[in-house]
Amino acid sequence: QVQLVESGGGLVQPGGSLRLSCAASGSISSINAMGWYRQVAGKQRELVASISRGRTTKYADSVKGRFTISRDNAKNTVYLQMDSLKPEDTAVYYCATSSSWAIEAGERYWGQGTQVTVSS
Repeated sequence: QVQLVESGGGLVQPGGSLRLSCAASGSISSINAMGWYRQVAGKQRELVASISRGRTTKYADSVKGRFTISRDNAKNTVYLQMDSLKPEDTAVYYCATSSSWAIEAGERYWGQGTQVTVSS
């Protein structure tokens, strides 16, 4: 079992920034990839960014150049720095971990989600 606690969501204006954090606990040794998904009402949950234990990163095309994912393995924490936010970034953001180097494979665990709203 892996437990994930997210923080950092909120309301920002277009062009603003937020930093999301996700701290993992439990069966930490089983974690390889960590990442962030987001979900808008009526749509499927989509992968925003992921980072492997070896720090190979992947980003959705829609966030490249604006979002940066990082991790601190000593703290079992993954971060998502979100800059130049757009209204279309509005979603519930979910932290996830995987036992595989690929976030969408292996045994996956999820955080509870944190709301990010970008609006003027």
